[in-house]
Order: sequence, then structure tokens, then C-alpha cells
Amino acid sequence: MNKYLLAVLAGCACQLLSMAAEARSPYDGQWNITFATQSGDCNPTYNFSVSIENGVLTSPNAETFRGNVTNSGAVRASVAVQEKRATGAGKLTGVVGRGTWSGWSGEQRCAGSWTAQRSW
Repeated sequence: MNKYLLAVLAGCACQLLSMAAEARSPYDGQWNITFATQSGDCNPTYNFSVSIENGVLTSPNAETFRGNVTNSGAVRASVAVQEKRATGAGKLTGVVGRGTWSGWSGEQRCAGSWTAQRSW
């Protein structure tokens, strides 16, 4: 009886692990994002490389780059680098994306748009 119970538990554990491995987002991978300033006195463009893993965005360029993407492609993110900080939202579709952002560079308010391209 104990061997049977152990076998069932082991089988359930294997199923849970395989389900967790399949929990990947359809947008997982490497992406290049360009932020374009359309108002305010910020740099004209900013470029970031980001990674998406299980729907979570991170960037090696900025430790404070945080965000997420849903399975439908909706994106929300924020970044802070020194006195500059911004938040943005948008949508990924296939291998491209776009959205808007707003933030601050010191005391100066800025806003603009962003585009993303999946990098292979």
C-alpha cells in the first residue's frame, strides 16, 4: 500500500513539474525596445534589451527595469536609472510590439512611444 501511494505521489509530482515547464509565455525570449521621446526634455531615444521569461520582463541594461506581459500580449513596465524614471504600457503581437510611456528626467516630465522587436 505504501509503495502504491508513493508511486501515485511521484506521478503527481512529475505532472506538476511538466505543467510548470509548459507555463511559458508565448512572448518569452529576447526583445529590443526603442523608446522615443515626443514631449519633454528627455533624450530623443532610449534603447533597451529585455528578456521575457514566464511573462516577466527584466533587462541587463537596468537592474530596475521591471514588468510583465500577459498571454494576450498586454505589457506593463517601469524603469528607473539614476534620476530618470518611467512607466509604460502597450501590446506585443507576434514578434513586434508598441505602446506609450511617460516619466521624469529629474524635474522634467517626458512622454512618448515605444516599439519592440523580438530578437532571434
